[in-house]
Amino acid sequence: MSFLSVTSVPVLSWSSPRAFTLTPPLASVVYLILGLVIFGLGEALLVTAGVGVSPWTLFAEGVTHVTGWSLGFATFIISAAVLALWVPLKQTPGLGTILNAIVVALVLEFMLPVLPTFETYAANALLALCGVFVTGFGGAIYLVANLGPGPRDGLMTGLQRLTGQPIALVRMGIELSVVVIGWALGGTLGLGTVLFAIGIGPAMAIGMQILQAVGNRQRRARH
Repeated sequence: MSFLSVTSVPVLSWSSPRAFTLTPPLASVVYLILGLVIFGLGEALLVTAGVGVSPWTLFAEGVTHVTGWSLGFATFIISAAVLALWVPLKQTPGLGTILNAIVVALVLEFMLPVLPTFETYAANALLALCGVFVTGFGGAIYLVANLGPGPRDGLMTGLQRLTGQPIALVRMGIELSVVVIGWALGGTLGLGTVLFAIGIGPAMAIGMQILQAVGNRQRRARH
């Protein structure tokens, strides 16, 4: 349970001094893109597993049942609403906010056709679990780069700063709330949805712990 000790995104040698900047450090950009690629791979694994959509997709599905909107349009409106919540939370967008949508979409486009599929439900459930932890680790890398989070990650960091609670619990609370609302609106609940809602917060926090430990080791080696 040591991941509950993570109450903020670590600042490492490759973290950008500012999220919003026109001249980001090269190392920050490299890690940002690396993190987003890994993040997208994790989401692709979850989709390939086919045992349940992500909580936010479930939420969007529920919204479509109530409004009659398409899934894509519902997803867009939800993302816009989440971004609007950034204002009172004093979240700062950056290059990562833009690249989040672009890089993850590209990874999904190219990886989904080549990822393996399995016949058994157990194997696909394990694949979904792997997807959650890969997504969380990728999210940790790109958040530490500090070049601006995606809409939902920004909501997480903003609420964490407001409440002072561990990142894992804040993210879990957000995802479980979204699942409950989406399911109540008629969205399709699956095992993958539950695994993601419960696991993505701890996975991100564990990823940050690993990155912090590696950063500390490198710092000691230089001295």
